[in-house]
Amino acid sequence: MVTASIAEGSLAPDFSLADKDGKSHSLSDYRGSKVILYFYPAASTPGCTTQACDFRDNMGNLQAAGYVVLGVSRDKLPALQKFAQNENLSFPLLSDEDLSVHHTYGAYGEKSMYGKTVMGVIRSTFVIDENGVLVHALYNVKATGHVDMLRKRLEVGKN
Repeated sequence: MVTASIAEGSLAPDFSLADKDGKSHSLSDYRGSKVILYFYPAASTPGCTTQACDFRDNMGNLQAAGYVVLGVSRDKLPALQKFAQNENLSFPLLSDEDLSVHHTYGAYGEKSMYGKTVMGVIRSTFVIDENGVLVHALYNVKATGHVDMLRKRLEVGKN
């Protein structure tokens, strides 16, 4: 099954997911704020740790520019708790175990891994404006250097 991507300029689909502590977060809760919603394959893996720590290290400038960061993976809550604690991550990590939100955003489907086509999480980032409109839909992003690229695209200063 190939998941379709969503188009920039469209209203970002709402969702409700639990964070590492079981607290529910809905995209609509963040209306009035700009949101960086990113999907990553698995907590505590090298690439995902690099990406999460890059967000953590740039959080001051992202927040100063009005952005909220939400990370989404298929991990269970205990794995998210451990990841957040081990890496000192202060932004919400959300659990989408059934992949429903991944599918809605086109962040799960066919991808190439070591020369083979497999089904899996497509590392993706979505930037959503204060009105809930999708400004950027970035698929197949690289873990390393992604936050710097995003920061430049959004014209957000560096810490």
